Amino acid sequence: MAEAQKHTELRVEEISKTQNELAEAQKRTEVRMGELAEAQKRTEVRMEELAEAQKRTELRVEELSKSQNELAEAQKRTEEEVRKLAIGLNDTRVHLGGLSRSFGYAFENEAYRNLPKLLYDRYGYEVKERVVRAEVGGKEINFFGKAIKNGKEIYIVGESKVRLDEGQWRSEVFEYLQEKINAIREVYGDVPILPILVTHFATQGFIKEATQKGIIVIQSYEW
Repeated sequence: MAEAQKHTELRVEEISKTQNELAEAQKRTEVRMGELAEAQKRTEVRMEELAEAQKRTELRVEELSKSQNELAEAQKRTEEEVRKLAIGLNDTRVHLGGLSRSFGYAFENEAYRNLPKLLYDRYGYEVKERVVRAEVGGKEINFFGKAIKNGKEIYIVGESKVRLDEGQWRSEVFEYLQEKINAIREVYGDVPILPILVTHFATQGFIKEATQKGIIVIQSYEW
Protein backbone atom coordinates (compact mmCIF):
# COMPACT_ATOMS: atom_id res chain seq x y z
CA MET A 1 0.00 0.00 0.00
CA ALA A 2 2.93 2.24 0.73
CA GLU A 3 4.34 1.57 -2.79
CA ALA A 4 0.94 2.12 -4.30
CA GLN A 5 0.65 5.35 -2.37
CA LYS A 6 4.00 6.48 -3.80
CA HIS A 7 2.90 5.63 -7.30
CA THR A 8 -0.32 7.47 -6.76
CA GLU A 9 1.49 10.52 -5.43
CA LEU A 10 3.87 10.47 -8.41
CA ARG A 11 0.94 10.13 -10.76
CA VAL A 12 -0.85 12.97 -9.05
CA GLU A 13 2.31 15.06 -9.29
CA GLU A 14 2.63 14.31 -13.02
CA ILE A 15 -1.03 15.14 -13.59
CA SER A 16 -0.61 18.37 -11.64
CA LYS A 17 2.44 19.26 -13.70
CA THR A 18 0.57 18.50 -16.91
CA GLN A 19 -2.33 20.62 -15.72
CA ASN A 20 0.06 23.52 -15.07
CA GLU A 21 1.54 23.11 -18.55
CA LEU A 22 -1.95 23.02 -20.04
CA ALA A 23 -2.85 26.11 -18.05
CA GLU A 24 0.24 27.91 -19.36
CA ALA A 25 -0.56 26.77 -22.91
CA GLN A 26 -4.12 28.03 -22.42
CA LYS A 27 -2.79 31.38 -21.28
CA ARG A 28 -0.49 31.60 -24.32
CA THR A 29 -3.40 30.60 -26.56
CA GLU A 30 -5.58 33.27 -25.02
CA VAL A 31 -2.81 35.86 -25.48
CA ARG A 32 -2.40 34.77 -29.10
CA MET A 33 -6.15 34.91 -29.61
CA GLY A 34 -6.10 38.42 -28.17
CA GLU A 35 -3.32 39.40 -30.56
CA LEU A 36 -5.24 37.88 -33.46
CA ALA A 37 -8.35 39.74 -32.40
CA GLU A 38 -6.42 43.02 -32.31
CA ALA A 39 -4.93 42.22 -35.70
CA GLN A 40 -8.43 41.48 -36.99
CA LYS A 41 -9.63 44.80 -35.63
CA ARG A 42 -6.74 46.61 -37.34
CA THR A 43 -7.48 44.71 -40.55
CA GLU A 44 -11.14 45.68 -40.36
CA VAL A 45 -10.17 49.32 -39.72
CA ARG A 46 -7.76 49.19 -42.66
CA MET A 47 -10.46 47.64 -44.85
CA GLU A 48 -12.83 50.44 -43.86
CA GLU A 49 -10.15 53.00 -44.70
CA LEU A 50 -9.56 51.32 -48.06
CA ALA A 51 -13.31 51.25 -48.67
CA GLU A 52 -13.48 55.00 -47.93
CA ALA A 53 -10.47 55.62 -50.16
CA GLN A 54 -12.18 53.58 -52.89
CA LYS A 55 -15.30 55.71 -52.53
CA ARG A 56 -13.24 58.88 -52.76
CA THR A 57 -11.42 57.50 -55.81
CA GLU A 58 -14.71 56.61 -57.49
CA LEU A 59 -16.04 60.09 -56.74
CA ARG A 60 -12.86 61.64 -58.12
CA VAL A 61 -13.06 59.49 -61.24
CA GLU A 62 -16.68 60.52 -61.65
CA GLU A 63 -15.72 64.19 -61.26
CA LEU A 64 -12.87 63.78 -63.73
CA SER A 65 -15.18 62.04 -66.17
CA LYS A 66 -17.67 64.87 -65.81
CA SER A 67 -14.90 67.44 -66.27
CA GLN A 68 -13.67 65.56 -69.33
CA ASN A 69 -17.14 65.61 -70.81
CA GLU A 70 -17.42 69.32 -70.06
CA LEU A 71 -14.02 69.89 -71.68
CA ALA A 72 -15.11 67.87 -74.70
CA GLU A 73 -18.23 70.01 -74.99
CA ALA A 74 -16.17 73.16 -74.54
CA GLN A 75 -13.78 71.92 -77.23
CA LYS A 76 -16.71 71.34 -79.59
CA ARG A 77 -17.97 74.85 -78.90
CA THR A 78 -14.47 76.26 -79.43
CA GLU A 79 -14.08 74.38 -82.70
CA GLU A 80 -17.46 75.68 -83.83
CA GLU A 81 -16.46 79.23 -82.90
CA VAL A 82 -13.14 78.80 -84.73
CA ARG A 83 -15.04 77.50 -87.76
CA LYS A 84 -17.37 80.51 -87.66
CA LEU A 85 -14.37 82.85 -87.24
CA ALA A 86 -12.64 81.19 -90.19
CA ILE A 87 -15.76 81.68 -92.30
CA GLY A 88 -16.01 85.28 -91.10
CA LEU A 89 -12.33 85.87 -91.83
CA ASN A 90 -12.72 84.43 -95.30
CA ASP A 91 -15.76 86.63 -95.90
CA THR A 92 -13.77 89.62 -94.65
CA ARG A 93 -10.90 88.77 -96.98
CA VAL A 94 -13.30 88.43 -99.88
CA HIS A 95 -14.89 91.73 -98.92
CA LEU A 96 -11.51 93.42 -98.54
CA GLY A 97 -10.40 91.90 -101.81
CA GLY A 98 -13.47 93.37 -103.45
CA LEU A 99 -12.81 96.74 -101.84
CA SER A 100 -9.17 96.56 -102.88
CA ARG A 101 -10.13 95.82 -106.47
CA SER A 102 -12.75 98.56 -106.42
CA PHE A 103 -10.21 101.01 -104.99
CA GLY A 104 -7.64 99.92 -107.55
CA TYR A 105 -10.05 100.34 -110.43
CA ALA A 106 -11.17 103.75 -109.13
CA PHE A 107 -7.53 104.81 -108.81
CA GLU A 108 -6.76 103.60 -112.33
CA ASN A 109 -9.86 105.32 -113.76
CA GLU A 110 -8.67 108.56 -112.22
CA ALA A 111 -5.24 108.00 -113.74
CA TYR A 112 -6.73 107.39 -117.21
CA ARG A 113 -8.29 110.86 -117.09
CA ASN A 114 -5.21 112.67 -115.81
CA LEU A 115 -2.26 110.91 -117.45
CA PRO A 116 -2.51 112.55 -120.92
CA LYS A 117 -2.25 116.10 -119.56
CA LEU A 118 0.44 115.21 -117.02
CA LEU A 119 2.59 113.37 -119.58
CA TYR A 120 2.36 116.32 -121.93
CA ASP A 121 2.88 119.11 -119.40
CA ARG A 122 5.73 117.44 -117.50
CA TYR A 123 7.44 115.16 -119.99
CA GLY A 124 6.39 116.46 -123.42
CA TYR A 125 4.56 113.31 -124.55
CA GLU A 126 1.40 114.05 -126.56
CA VAL A 127 -1.03 111.17 -126.11
CA LYS A 128 -2.61 110.40 -129.51
CA GLU A 129 -4.82 107.49 -128.45
CA ARG A 130 -6.77 107.12 -125.24
CA VAL A 131 -4.85 105.33 -122.50
CA VAL A 132 -6.74 102.13 -121.63
CA ARG A 133 -6.46 98.82 -119.87
CA ALA A 134 -5.68 96.17 -122.46
CA GLU A 135 -4.64 92.58 -122.97
CA VAL A 136 -1.66 92.16 -125.23
CA GLY A 137 0.10 88.89 -125.85
CA GLY A 138 -1.87 87.24 -123.05
CA LYS A 139 -0.78 89.87 -120.53
CA GLU A 140 -3.12 92.36 -118.86
CA ILE A 141 -1.64 95.84 -119.06
CA ASN A 142 -3.02 98.50 -116.72
CA PHE A 143 -2.03 101.47 -118.89
CA PHE A 144 -1.62 101.07 -122.63
CA GLY A 145 -1.63 103.80 -125.25
CA LYS A 146 0.36 105.69 -127.88
CA ALA A 147 2.01 109.09 -127.73
CA ILE A 148 4.13 111.37 -129.91
CA LYS A 149 7.33 113.13 -128.88
CA ASN A 150 9.66 114.95 -131.24
CA GLY A 151 7.66 113.54 -134.13
CA LYS A 152 8.25 109.94 -133.07
CA GLU A 153 5.55 107.48 -132.00
CA ILE A 154 6.04 105.72 -128.69
CA TYR A 155 4.02 103.05 -126.86
CA ILE A 156 2.94 103.77 -123.28
CA VAL A 157 3.12 100.69 -121.03
CA GLY A 158 2.34 101.08 -117.37
CA GLU A 159 1.29 99.41 -114.13
CA SER A 160 -0.32 100.74 -110.97
CA LYS A 161 0.64 100.02 -107.35
CA VAL A 162 -0.74 101.66 -104.22
CA ARG A 163 2.74 102.12 -102.74
CA LEU A 164 6.25 101.79 -104.13
CA ASP A 165 9.26 101.57 -101.82
CA GLU A 166 12.60 99.80 -101.43
CA GLY A 167 11.03 96.66 -99.96
CA GLN A 168 12.13 93.18 -100.97
CA TRP A 169 9.35 92.95 -103.53
CA ARG A 170 10.51 96.02 -105.50
CA SER A 171 12.43 93.80 -107.93
CA GLU A 172 9.18 91.95 -108.60
CA VAL A 173 7.56 95.26 -109.60
CA PHE A 174 10.28 95.90 -112.19
CA GLU A 175 10.17 92.31 -113.43
CA TYR A 176 6.37 92.45 -113.70
CA LEU A 177 6.55 95.67 -115.74
CA GLN A 178 9.28 94.16 -117.94
CA GLU A 179 7.00 91.19 -118.70
CA LYS A 180 4.38 93.63 -120.02
CA ILE A 181 7.01 95.41 -122.13
CA ASN A 182 8.15 92.07 -123.56
CA ALA A 183 4.54 91.20 -124.42
CA ILE A 184 4.17 94.48 -126.35
CA ARG A 185 7.36 93.86 -128.35
CA GLU A 186 6.35 90.29 -129.14
CA VAL A 187 3.18 91.65 -130.74
CA TYR A 188 4.31 95.04 -132.17
CA GLY A 189 8.00 94.39 -132.73
CA ASP A 190 10.96 96.37 -131.42
CA VAL A 191 8.98 99.58 -130.91
CA PRO A 192 10.03 102.43 -128.58
CA ILE A 193 8.30 102.14 -125.22
CA LEU A 194 7.65 104.58 -122.41
CA PRO A 195 7.40 102.52 -119.18
CA ILE A 196 5.48 104.14 -116.33
CA LEU A 197 4.47 103.21 -112.79
CA VAL A 198 1.48 104.97 -111.26
CA THR A 199 1.11 105.04 -107.48
CA HIS A 200 -0.28 106.96 -104.55
CA PHE A 201 3.15 107.17 -102.92
CA ALA A 202 6.71 106.27 -103.88
CA THR A 203 9.84 106.65 -101.77
CA GLN A 204 12.77 108.67 -103.09
CA GLY A 205 14.89 105.53 -103.12
CA PHE A 206 12.43 103.72 -105.34
CA ILE A 207 12.03 106.72 -107.68
CA LYS A 208 15.82 106.93 -108.03
CA GLU A 209 16.12 103.24 -108.90
CA ALA A 210 13.21 103.44 -111.35
CA THR A 211 14.70 106.53 -113.02
CA GLN A 212 17.98 104.66 -113.51
CA LYS A 213 15.99 101.97 -115.33
CA GLY A 214 14.30 104.57 -117.56
CA ILE A 215 10.91 104.24 -115.83
CA ILE A 216 8.72 107.25 -115.05
CA VAL A 217 7.07 107.10 -111.59
CA ILE A 218 3.89 109.15 -111.33
CA GLN A 219 2.28 109.79 -107.95
CA SER A 220 -1.40 110.65 -107.65
CA TYR A 221 -0.76 114.02 -105.98
CA GLU A 222 0.95 115.15 -109.20
CA TRP A 223 -2.27 115.46 -111.16
